[in-house]
Amino acid sequence: MSVKPFTYYEHEQNVILNSDETSGFVKSQYQKKFAKQHKGNDASLPCFSIHKKNEDDKEYLLNTWYFIGLDWIETNKSALYVAPKLNHEAQEIDFIAMLLSSLKHEAVVKNLEELFVVKWHKPTIQITQKQDLLTPFLVVEFLSLLKQIVRKGLKKSYYKVEQNLQGRVKGKVQVAKTIKQNLVKNKSLYTYCAFDEFGIDNKENRLLKKALLFIKRYLPTYGQLTNHKDLQNTYNYINPAFAQVTDAIDVSEIKQTKTNVFYKEYEQALYLAKLILKRFGYNISNTIKETVQSPPFWIDMTKLFELYVLGLLKDRFHNQVKFQYKYYGNELDYLLNNEQYQMVIDAKYKLKYLNGKYDEDIRQVSGYARLKKVYQALNKKQGEIIDCLIIHPDQDNGFDDLKEIDLKQTEIDQYYDVYKLGVKLPLVKE
Repeated sequence: MSVKPFTYYEHEQNVILNSDETSGFVKSQYQKKFAKQHKGNDASLPCFSIHKKNEDDKEYLLNTWYFIGLDWIETNKSALYVAPKLNHEAQEIDFIAMLLSSLKHEAVVKNLEELFVVKWHKPTIQITQKQDLLTPFLVVEFLSLLKQIVRKGLKKSYYKVEQNLQGRVKGKVQVAKTIKQNLVKNKSLYTYCAFDEFGIDNKENRLLKKALLFIKRYLPTYGQLTNHKDLQNTYNYINPAFAQVTDAIDVSEIKQTKTNVFYKEYEQALYLAKLILKRFGYNISNTIKETVQSPPFWIDMTKLFELYVLGLLKDRFHNQVKFQYKYYGNELDYLLNNEQYQMVIDAKYKLKYLNGKYDEDIRQVSGYARLKKVYQALNKKQGEIIDCLIIHPDQDNGFDDLKEIDLKQTEIDQYYDVYKLGVKLPLVKE
């Protein structure tokens, strides 16, 4: 018997669960955390928590934060699905569009692994294809990386080839195959040979091609992906580059890949290719099913928001904005340095800035603006005040992009030279 997960949204606080949802609970509280480093701490913020309203009460309260995904509460008994939605009034946040927007910039690539965790070792949970957030997430990341690879040209290397050659010998003669396939059949002019060849039909590209074939079958079945013309255009751009590459590969053949500075995208692309094949159970027929068996997973929406804002800043300021500027344990989200703006910028995936401020965040970004290395990077003298900006979501009054926006138009009350700016997040179209 399959377990149907109950559905809630991110940013839910103290929601009372009904008795049907809690019937399988045996503990007074449950909690799952995002098991990766997050913002310099040890991911102390949980994906969700459930606890009894009172110790002697049967009612449970649910809290969700900044993660979307799927997980067991009681393994094989009850599960929770957390959908992307910034608030109850707005439509569902289109996290695919956010990811596509940010992946236009190469600076995002090295941060992809921090976006999600997948618990492959846990039992799968049956969900509808519409609820499947993991697969489209992996597909978008994978295609974006392949686009960068194709721009540079596919990696060439030596690979083993076996051919039945007529009237000539090359490399090493395969005696057993020559006897069985040729001599027994009276084809005395043919010889089976094994030799090395240099080109693009190597193991790495074969694995990428195999994952690409799975994606080709999957794309038309998932409405949220087919609505994105950019994604289909990306696939159409990639596909011809793999025309001369076969898909004859077993995942186990690629255990480790040598890192090449020029082909740095390959390591992450191969990792995602393996995850995509594993996601579909290595069976291409699983790409078109209406219900899917998904492993528990979580996607970090705060990190995705950081990358989305990075994309908006890069669209306008290009290389004048630095991402994750690190100095002795401090990690700034962005450092902007051009003729008009020299400022420390932080992205906060919070709703508190719609009607006010959050002093702890302001103290944090102000502290970054006092670092000596920041002063050096911005060519500021001691005693000069460095502007600070906090960018947050705002679906009502936020901006779609930052290309013509005055970043210092809204100063936060009670502070000098600390500003906030709202941006609209893309929404899923009905």
